[in-house]
Amino acid sequence: MQKIIGIIPARFASVRFPGKPLADIGGKPMIRRVYEQVCKSSAVSEVVVATDDERILRAVTGFGGKAMLTSSGHQSGTDRCAEVAGMFPGYDIVINIQGDEPFIDPAQIDELCSCFQTGEKENGSGVELASLYKKITSPEELKNPNLPKIVMNGKKEAIYFSRFPVPYLRGVPAEKWLEHRDYYKHIGIYGYRRDILLEITKLPPSPLELSESLEQLRWLENGYTIRLAETRAATHAIDTPEDLQRVLKEFGGELN
Repeated sequence: MQKIIGIIPARFASVRFPGKPLADIGGKPMIRRVYEQVCKSSAVSEVVVATDDERILRAVTGFGGKAMLTSSGHQSGTDRCAEVAGMFPGYDIVINIQGDEPFIDPAQIDELCSCFQTGEKENGSGVELASLYKKITSPEELKNPNLPKIVMNGKKEAIYFSRFPVPYLRGVPAEKWLEHRDYYKHIGIYGYRRDILLEITKLPPSPLELSESLEQLRWLENGYTIRLAETRAATHAIDTPEDLQRVLKEFGGELN
């Protein structure tokens, strides 16, 4: 039986929303709501916040959660996860949960973990990396460069990620693309085999990654395989104070 650890990278500095992990949501800091949702996953046996800020560390330990202080020099949440994963050698799989998803559905985490339970590669080493996708339902989503799109093969493995709608439909007006084929957006939660996570964080940025500003392209460009699972659960990421106000208006009556 594979042992799975959930790691929530959280940093205090943010250009659009400084101190976001500590933003109050119905009497609890955002990071606590994320932590509590991850703890509801039936697949994850350990949850740790990885942060570079003492204030976040104190907030997490203050409500009884587990947190570890990491380097302030990390360029991504993946790097932060890898530092913590290196301290937990007894785990096989690492799940990277975004720290700005206070209403993440625990079922999404279980869906991602299932990729490692059901998918075995021919060489017997198992799935290397995994993530989620969701069907795009509106032209606004399709055009939004902040919602990366996925192209996958018949084995539910990622071929490419792009901020542009892909594939291009030749001979069809762009406003009618959704009428002619399905398009999918990437949901930014990742699963890694622990040894693979420690490998990929040693790779230098790749040309495709730099072009699209999408870290997962570095992994594809270096020959790693990303298994994908579909989710139908809604996502409510909070990137700005305006996002927070919108979410509070929508969920305020359901908070506890």
